[in-house]
Amino acid sequence: MTTYRNIHGRSIQAVTTDPTESVAEGQVWYNTSSDTFKSIVQSAAWSSGSSLATARYYSGGAGTQTAGLVFGGNLPPYTGATEEYNGSGWSTGGSLSTARTGMVGTGTQTAGLCVGGWQGTTNQTVVEEYGGTSWTAGTAYPTGTRYSSVVGILTAAVTAGGYDTNYSNKSYEYDGTNWTAAPNINTTRSGSGRSGTQTAGLIFGGDASGSSTTAAEDYNGSTWTTGTSLNTPTRNSGSSCAGTNTAALNAGGTNTTVPAVISATETWDGSTWTTSPASLATARQGLAGMGTSTAGLVAGGEPPTTGATEEFNISANVITAAAWSSGGAYPTATEDMGSAGTKTAGLIFGGQTPAPGVTAATNEYDGSTFSGGGAMNTARGFLTGFGTQTAAVGVGGAPSVTADSESYNGSSWSEGDNLNTARGNAASAGPQTAGVVFGGQIPPGSTSTGATEEYDGTSYTTSPNSLNTGRRGLGGCGTQTAALASGGYSTTFVSNVEEYNGTSWSEVTDIPLARKEFRTVGTQTAALGTSGYLPGPAGGPGNLPTNSIIYDGTTWSTNPSLATGNNRGGQAGTTTASFVTGGSLGSGTTTEEFTGETTAVNVKTLTQS
Repeated sequence: MTTYRNIHGRSIQAVTTDPTESVAEGQVWYNTSSDTFKSIVQSAAWSSGSSLATARYYSGGAGTQTAGLVFGGNLPPYTGATEEYNGSGWSTGGSLSTARTGMVGTGTQTAGLCVGGWQGTTNQTVVEEYGGTSWTAGTAYPTGTRYSSVVGILTAAVTAGGYDTNYSNKSYEYDGTNWTAAPNINTTRSGSGRSGTQTAGLIFGGDASGSSTTAAEDYNGSTWTTGTSLNTPTRNSGSSCAGTNTAALNAGGTNTTVPAVISATETWDGSTWTTSPASLATARQGLAGMGTSTAGLVAGGEPPTTGATEEFNISANVITAAAWSSGGAYPTATEDMGSAGTKTAGLIFGGQTPAPGVTAATNEYDGSTFSGGGAMNTARGFLTGFGTQTAAVGVGGAPSVTADSESYNGSSWSEGDNLNTARGNAASAGPQTAGVVFGGQIPPGSTSTGATEEYDGTSYTTSPNSLNTGRRGLGGCGTQTAALASGGYSTTFVSNVEEYNGTSWSEVTDIPLARKEFRTVGTQTAALGTSGYLPGPAGGPGNLPTNSIIYDGTTWSTNPSLATGNNRGGQAGTTTASFVTGGSLGSGTTTEEFTGETTAVNVKTLTQS
C-alpha cells in the first residue's frame, strides 16, 4: 500500500495538540488526543471591521487593507470627508477641496488620486491628489465625468468609461501632471470594477447603458482587449484597486437580473472568475473598494446609507472580528459609579441609584457575573477609581462635593488621606500606590477644574501643573507618569485630549466628537474610549453615542459600536478586553463586553469519503 511518506517524502508527525502557526499550512499530522488526522488549509472569508465615522455611498477608495483611504461620497448631500484605515479602524484625514460623489480613486494612503465626480447637476472635471494629510489640486480631467474607473498609481494611472453627457467609452492616461487620450474601451459603460496598473490594467462589470454587464477588459498600456467575463452581471461594486490584472476581487453591487443589491463575491486568477463561497455580510452597492484579491476591503454603500466596513481574506488563518457582546447584568440600576480593574477582574463601586440617591455598594466582576464585595464607608456618586480588583482607590464624589478617599483590599474599604482639592466627576489613572487624579467639578456651583494630584498609596500631592483645559466628566486612563485625559465639559463640551508625563500636561489629537461623561480604559498609547453625552436637546436619544474609539498614541480611529448608547456608566479593562456597565445603558443594569480581533489557524479534520 502506498504511504504518505512515499508520496510526499516525509512521515506524518504524531502530536497531542494542534499547531498554532500558519507556517504549517498543508502539513498533515496525527492528533493522538482526538485520534484524527488533521491539516491547516486556506479559506476565504469576509469579517467585519470598524465602521466609517461618516456613513456614505458612491465614495472613492484607494490603498490597501491595512492602509486604506475613503473620500467624498453621498450622505446625502455630498461630502468631502476623508478617512484613513489602519487595519482596524478609521481616522479623520484632510477633506477634499470639492465635496462630491461618484468620483473614482486609486493610489495609496499617502499618494492617492481622486478623479471627477458629481455635484448638484454637474459632472466634475476636478482632480485632487492626496499626500497623506491633505488634498491638493491636480490637472483637470479632460471632460466632466462621474462613475468612471481608474487603475494604477498617482503618477501612472489610466481611466476607463464613466458617464459624461452619456455612457462613455473614453480612456485617458495620467502621468501625475498631464492627461493624454488613450484608446477607447470596447464596452461603453460606467461604474466598473477595477484592478491593476497603467500598463497591466483590468476593468470588469459596470452599467452598460442601463443594464449591468459581465464584460471584462485588459489594458496593456496601448490597447484594451476583451477578456473573460464575470459570472454575474454587476455594477457599482467594490473592487481591488491595489490588485493586479491577474489577481482581482469584485464584491457586492447591483445585478440587473435580480434588481436588488447583492452580496456575492468573485475572484480572478488571470484565467477564470470564480464565485467565492464567502459573501458580504451586508449586501449593498456604491461601495468604496481597495486592497488585493486575497486581502480586500470595502466600506460604505447603500441602501440604506451605511458606514459598514468588511475585510476579505484568503488565508490559512481564521479572523474573528472585534465586537461588543452582552455581559452579566449589574445587580442594581446605578450610574456615576467608580471603577477599576480588568474585564475578568473588574470592580464597580458607589454611584447613584437613581439620582439623587447614592449607594456604598461594591460589586466585583469575573467576566460573566457580578458578586457583592465590601461596602464603601461613604456612599456617594460621581467618584473616580483606579487600581485593581484587589487593590483599588475610590476618591472624590458628589453631589455633595467631597475630598474623601478610600482604599479597597479585595474584601473591605479603609479610609485614607483626603484629596487636597475636593471634587466630583474627576478622572484618574494608575495603580493603588502610584495614582493620579485630575479634573472634576469643584464648589461653588458647577465650576470645572484642571487640578492634578498624585497619590503614593498614603497621601496626595498637588502637581504644580494643571490640565490645560479644566473640565469635568472626562475620560482618564494610563499611569501616574503616562496618563491620558480625554473629552469632558468645561463651560461647553470638550474634545481636547491631553497627555501627562508625570510633570506636565500637553495637548495631543482631539477625540472626533466633543462629549462629556466620556469613559476610557487602557494606556496612554493604547486607549479605548466609549460612552458619553453629546451636545443637543436634553434627553434626546441621539445624544448617547454607541460608537467606541481607539487611540494609538497619535490618532483616534473608529472601533466596533456598542448595541446601546451609554452615559455615566462604569468601565474597566484594556483596548482588547473591557466592559461597560450601568449608567444609562439600557435599564441601568446592562453590561456590554468588548473582545478585540483574534486570529487562529484554520485547522481541519481529514475524513475519508
